[in-house]
Amino acid sequence: METSLVLRGVRLATGETVDVGLSGDRIAEVGPAGSLAAGSQELDLSGYLLLPAPAEPHAHLDKALTTERVENPAGDLVSAIELWRGFSPSMQHEDIVGRATEAALMSLASGATAIRSHVDVGGVADLRCLKALLEVRESLRHRLDLQLVAFVDVPLSGAAGEHNRALMRTAVEMGADAVGAFPYADPNPEECHRVCLAIADELGVPVDLHTDETTDPGVLYLEHFAELVRTTGFTRGAAASHCVSLGMQPPEVATRVAESVAAAGIAVICLPQTNLGLQSREHNGAPPRGLTALRELLAAGATVAGGGDNVQDPFNPIGRGDPLEAAALLVSAGHLNPSVAYDAVSSGARAAMGLPEVQVRQGFPAELLAIRATSVAEAVAEASADRVVIHRGRVVSRTRLIREFPPVSGEGT
Repeated sequence: METSLVLRGVRLATGETVDVGLSGDRIAEVGPAGSLAAGSQELDLSGYLLLPAPAEPHAHLDKALTTERVENPAGDLVSAIELWRGFSPSMQHEDIVGRATEAALMSLASGATAIRSHVDVGGVADLRCLKALLEVRESLRHRLDLQLVAFVDVPLSGAAGEHNRALMRTAVEMGADAVGAFPYADPNPEECHRVCLAIADELGVPVDLHTDETTDPGVLYLEHFAELVRTTGFTRGAAASHCVSLGMQPPEVATRVAESVAAAGIAVICLPQTNLGLQSREHNGAPPRGLTALRELLAAGATVAGGGDNVQDPFNPIGRGDPLEAAALLVSAGHLNPSVAYDAVSSGARAAMGLPEVQVRQGFPAELLAIRATSVAEAVAEASADRVVIHRGRVVSRTRLIREFPPVSGEGT
């Protein structure tokens, strides 16, 4: 195949310096620096580290960048939900599209060539947010892959959930890529899980649930979710986001549930920044970290992904949509080493989203991040803004960092 883009002199995580040739949306060849024939385009990446591109497996683009309009002084999850329900009816289509586009491009500039965003459906939002995000997905389709999860309001169970169940089906018919909900908030959480899986199976789409987002150890529906996926034979793709209460369990319980999750093939998406901020505010003294049981899940062989969740909204007043920020928090708060943390925001995130694996090897998808660094540990630690992002074999974003130290009076004397 004709090489369309050659990346010259780039460093791999193994320490080798190589040339990488891209053809179409694939990596065509990898060879020692200076060994590849010229391509129709070339890019000198001396001083850069080339990595599989990260992905954002859990965003809320319809809520992004609203901190100044919807402040949350209490800082907890319940307050955030109440504040958002009060603000949401005032949102206009153009506002949602503009904010969501800006937030998506922030993540893309950071390296995320794929984003999965939950989108409010039902309640005060009805289908307004989904219509806006469908427009965003179309406008950005040449720059990144944007998956939309219909995050449907509860109840979904019983007679009272009939309208929301209908909205879930309508959302998928409109173009939503997956279905989601917050079963813990449903009057019948176990039935809510069954409803979500049944509708997802009926419509042929994955399911991604907000699961056990609480530090209350008495709340543990993840195990029920895993058993339900296993016994129903659900094969469309299942993800459980948050899973905070799993981190509050005794080691033997966490291990048992983690093994059940791994056996069911459920991907667990840990969201450190938002959950470190929202959770544990009711605890005095040394509060729990509000993260899932990462160690037990990894030991069990479960797919573990890391994501950013909310960006500058009432659920999280900070955040910049950078997967390396999530990776750094998985190191400091989750006690993962930098390479494992980067795997969580790259290969783990892509697996949770049902996307093909990426390696810097011949034949793999050309979804790549070049960042000015010499190692994965340095990339996670420093998170240089100097990055080149490649999606489907094409450069879709480049940020150049200029650092200057001008002379100051008296220096050198």
